[in-house]
Amino acid sequence: MRRVFDHLHAELSVGVGRVVPRYALWLRLREAGLDPERLTRAQALAFCRQELAGFLADQGLSLPPRRARRLERELGRVDAGHPTPYERAAQLSGRY
Repeated sequence: MRRVFDHLHAELSVGVGRVVPRYALWLRLREAGLDPERLTRAQALAFCRQELAGFLADQGLSLPPRRARRLERELGRVDAGHPTPYERAAQLSGRY
């Protein structure tokens, strides 16, 4: 689901210490044969293990090993059936 992509983008941005270009990440996932709208937890983890280093290098970014492990751990916990913290906050503020 899109929630997995959103979570990947958010956690990756935290990991590298700046906002990762969302559209570039979207395109890289598509190039890897994945649909960001229907991204599963397993697909996101596989992308991180196989494609992420190349994507980050293309963007002039890097992810230290410790933060890469944290990213994988966080993605392993994603449950696309539950709202993200951002979605919950938006619901409380009446924006969602």
